[in-house]
Amino acid sequence: MKNSAMFWVANTTLTLVVVTIMAAMNFSFNWVFYITVLGQSMVVYMVYKVLTDNYTTKKTFKDFYEDHPIGQTS
Repeated sequence: MKNSAMFWVANTTLTLVVVTIMAAMNFSFNWVFYITVLGQSMVVYMVYKVLTDNYTTKKTFKDFYEDHPIGQTS
C-alpha cells in the first residue's frame, strides 16, 4: 500500500490533537514529551511528503475558486 501525502496529514493531525488532549488531562510528562517529539518529527516528514508528492492537476490560476469564478458577481 502506497502511503499518500494525505495519509501523513491525517495521522500527524490526529497525533497532535491527541497530545493536546493528553496535556490538558494532566498525563505523565514522559508520555506527553515523547508523543510531542514524535508529532514534531511527523510534521517534518509530512511536509516532505506533501512537497514531493507526485500530484498533478489541470487547474490553473484562471480557474480560481470553482464556486465563485473571477469576474462573476453574486
